[in-house]
Amino acid sequence: MNMTKEEGQALISEVVNMVKDEVNSQVVVVLCPPFPHLGYAKKMFQSQANIFLGAQNCHEKTSGAYTGEVSASILKSFEVDYVILGHSERREYFQEGDALLRLKVEQALAHQLTPIFCCGESLAQRQAGSGFIEFVCGQLTHSLFHLPPEQFAKVVIAYEPIWAIGTGLTATSEQAQEMHAALRKHIASQYGQKLADEISILYGGSAKPSNTPELFACTDVDGGLIGGASLKSRDFIDIAKSFKW
Repeated sequence: MNMTKEEGQALISEVVNMVKDEVNSQVVVVLCPPFPHLGYAKKMFQSQANIFLGAQNCHEKTSGAYTGEVSASILKSFEVDYVILGHSERREYFQEGDALLRLKVEQALAHQLTPIFCCGESLAQRQAGSGFIEFVCGQLTHSLFHLPPEQFAKVVIAYEPIWAIGTGLTATSEQAQEMHAALRKHIASQYGQKLADEISILYGGSAKPSNTPELFACTDVDGGLIGGASLKSRDFIDIAKSFKW
């Protein structure tokens, strides 16, 4: 929840130009601004094939008297491509649970939006020393594993170690790889290895230019869900450039 219209336009313009000049065209860049910015954002990069528009949330109903909410169908009408669902802040501050997120995922897919499904464990769960991997895998089970394979294949997973968001802490590359590998194995147990290998699993948790080269070098880390660093165009672009093919 940052930036006025003018500030948002300036940031998007900087990012778009820098992506064009500096970022490998095979790197997929998704910009997810607050809802009011969606109306103009797509026009600023619709000619660039590797930049897409995402929303930060959607409602679980198609339409209705839900004042203040935005549906997947409305997002689609604004040419939105992706939608973030289950972000740790939505789970914590708005008590969004697995059952609700299951409905939101269904809405996104029904309206041809790609869900970026967030999952992750708290500091207390991590410090307990055991059970945190099962907990995060369970979030996938409860919200996604009812989907048929062809629908699940359209989902992007984003692992957020909640204990590393806004705390200055960052998961080590070993910790990130351990969780990403566990998630991929869990997906394979439900949908098979081929689909599991094809699913994108992003890392999100105090990602910045100084740590993303090592994180993105991990076998099972396919990219990043970038928070605070995305508010600075130079940092965001340096992160995008750190992903190597």
